[in-house]
Amino acid sequence: MSLMLILILTVVCVITYAFEITFGLAGTIMMLAAMSYFIDAKMLVIYSILPQILVATIGLSRSPKTVRVDVLAGMVGVAAVGSLVGFYVFNQIPTEPFRMLLAIVITLFGVYLVISPGKLKLNGVFARILDFIAGISQALFGISGPIAMTRLMATHTDKSIIRNYALAFFLSLNVFRGVGYAINGSITEPLIEMMLISAPILFISLWYSNHFHFKVRDTHFKKVVAWIILFGGMSLFFTQPN
Repeated sequence: MSLMLILILTVVCVITYAFEITFGLAGTIMMLAAMSYFIDAKMLVIYSILPQILVATIGLSRSPKTVRVDVLAGMVGVAAVGSLVGFYVFNQIPTEPFRMLLAIVITLFGVYLVISPGKLKLNGVFARILDFIAGISQALFGISGPIAMTRLMATHTDKSIIRNYALAFFLSLNVFRGVGYAINGSITEPLIEMMLISAPILFISLWYSNHFHFKVRDTHFKKVVAWIILFGGMSLFFTQPN
């Protein structure tokens, strides 16, 4: 891959992941939309562990300590069980009915959050159900952001708490994903070269982009996230299983 293409990818990631470090999600979706015509989508998905891990580590390290380890462990643990169920479902039964049901549910959540921001409230049981569904969806379709953010928007009110739990949740998933890629040999020499060139630029840009989160008003943050959840639900109508 040419140095120019790697630099273009890096610039795109500077922009898209500045959005993610501000709002807690959607950087990878936007990066794939912009670059998958020029670079193999599978390679981009593997490459994305670099900016996603940088976003989470920088965002969490440069924010007030709002993430409780026990709460995060509960979210990740339940999602992990959901992922195991998702892998079983993927191999045993048709996933189309689940995809359609999930798309409908997330879209309805998104519509409600857009129309009535701050009004959706979920208790512990329903929050755990969404954690579980997020794991299933991640295993089947590679999508968990809209579900996880719906859960966080319905259980927390402060924008920084919502974002930081999202970053910590996705960081956990991406660390496991990165280990899996390393074990099965998916991280090839061209990918390592891409990451080594991009890493210093992304680190510096994300380090300074993190302050955008604190400039965004709480109401604007929730409106943007609500619309992302809505579009995430709608996109599932057109998403095929992995």
